[in-house]
Amino acid sequence: MNYFHALENGYRDIPYHNRIHATDVLHAVWYLTTQPVPGLPTLPTQNGIHSDSVNSVTPGITGLLVSKLSSVLEDGYGSLSGLIPALELMALYVAAAMHDYDHPGRTNAFLVATSAPQALLYNDRSVLENHHAAAAWNLFMSQPEYNFLVNLEHVEFKRFRFLVIEAILATDLKKHFDFLTEFNAKVGDDGVSGIDWSNENDRMLVCQMCIKLADVNGPLKCKDLHLQWTEGIVNEFYEQGDEEATLGLPISPFMDRSAPQLAKLQESFITHIVGPLCSSYDSAALMPGRWVDPSDGELDPETGKEEHDTEEEEDIADEEASIELQETKKMHRRNVFCQITQHILENHEMWKRVIAAEASEETKEAKPNCLGNPSDPITAIREEEEEQVSKEEDEELADDLDEREEVSALEEEEILPQ
Repeated sequence: MNYFHALENGYRDIPYHNRIHATDVLHAVWYLTTQPVPGLPTLPTQNGIHSDSVNSVTPGITGLLVSKLSSVLEDGYGSLSGLIPALELMALYVAAAMHDYDHPGRTNAFLVATSAPQALLYNDRSVLENHHAAAAWNLFMSQPEYNFLVNLEHVEFKRFRFLVIEAILATDLKKHFDFLTEFNAKVGDDGVSGIDWSNENDRMLVCQMCIKLADVNGPLKCKDLHLQWTEGIVNEFYEQGDEEATLGLPISPFMDRSAPQLAKLQESFITHIVGPLCSSYDSAALMPGRWVDPSDGELDPETGKEEHDTEEEEDIADEEASIELQETKKMHRRNVFCQITQHILENHEMWKRVIAAEASEETKEAKPNCLGNPSDPITAIREEEEEQVSKEEDEELADDLDEREEVSALEEEEILPQ
């Protein structure tokens, strides 16, 4: 644990990209990889070891042992920990812990605009992500007692380091849509069948999608936690906006504390980044959840309404055609309930209502209230609350500052659809 204590201490005391965020993202990837996923397959194993002839890595202490967690799942469920070799799984967890190490609380665009040393070192490309990975590995190499991987074979260590770096670099939003396009093409219309779990590149892509989702999913938490993380990110935004004003630079979108646009920021972030990412991950049948029987009146994961209500509202004159339509829907849709997916639907609707209320107030020439409910203020998350937050099993995901800044930039350039 020596290394992880040192790693934790290397996170700065800033409003959002701090040690609590790192812990939250680590918790999130653990949740996404260990919790039961309805219908996820289980690979055949031999002597408890995955076959992986592609990477030529021999099983070691942390090599390719199947996670014990996968052995306690119910029938009809699987988990990523049962499909991803332990070496790769451990690399994903370490990447989550490292992924924002020594974050300065400023965006890539700011570092490039101010010719920061990190931007010059990494040629303006994935500046923060390269810095996090390099600085975290420099820390690892700095003391012999930090090397918790000492028992790995050379080829295992080489692959482990490669996987950690690739996972961290995947959190750069400039690559976001490339990842999404590649993943959607891989999954296709057949869901998880497009993923070859015996292929190391396919597994790495899944791990990259996993850490990306973990890094940006404050909107996937319940309302109270979502608002707490939102408070942290906007405070960090405002600090950058203050520095931009001091330096005579244009204040970046959503970073001007004198003109807050909290609801628009969150609605845009969910619409353009978190929503599509969550949808792709869910379409691949990788999202933890539970099977539901439509007769139970459970929420439809696509609409947020009860299944039987949706059927009753079908306005089809021909009764036989209506029945046929419903049967077709059942064939092409997994009846699965996912709590975190429900949270993003609820949070998205909340922000849209706030935006509508603000627009209504503006027409009355009244001062807009960006939070919509002053009697229910949001409070910044504190470090002492970390243990309590980490116990929220269905609310495990976190935001990413750079992704929000990129959304703003893309919107201004009219690249993203409105």
